[in-house]
Amino acid sequence: MAADGSTDAVDADAAEDSDAADAEDVDDSDEDDSEDDSESDNPLEIEGEVAADYLEELLDIADLDGDIDTYVENDRAHVSVLTESDVLVGKDGEVLEALQELARLAVITETGNRSRLMLDIAGYRERRRKALTELATDAVQEAKETGESVRLAPMNPFERKIVHDVVAAAGLTSESEGEEPERRVVILPNA
Repeated sequence: MAADGSTDAVDADAAEDSDAADAEDVDDSDEDDSEDDSESDNPLEIEGEVAADYLEELLDIADLDGDIDTYVENDRAHVSVLTESDVLVGKDGEVLEALQELARLAVITETGNRSRLMLDIAGYRERRRKALTELATDAVQEAKETGESVRLAPMNPFERKIVHDVVAAAGLTSESEGEEPERRVVILPNA
């Protein structure tokens, strides 16, 4: 080292160059990571993946077979468990509803965001949608013919929404009355 410190200056310049090169390497790897992450930037897709991972672990623990499919439809994450067994559906979809709530809690825990995730197992919700559409269509026809209100059996929010949509499409109005779990749809005739 020279008495004037010139060697120190050269070493400092070399260290800065090395740090700059390291920073460039880090920046390059950050860009690569952000490109990979851009495929799953949609929060609804992330919700679906988190729920799918959670449900896959549950299936493994319970030693149950099923393939899991995720998609986004109508601004809502959907997870479908494809299986031949109805054990995860339960009586009147009770187990399915509980699993949906658990999957939503897993999403909230992971993302910190409230979830409106919709879960279907073994095609139960689609079968239920068809049955409720037929029921609502018949009830609309009854309300039109008799001119009286038609009260349906108690339903969960998913089921009531289907009925309200069918009634609205038929040009009538409907409302929900009662308290959970006895809340039901009432179809009103035209005035």
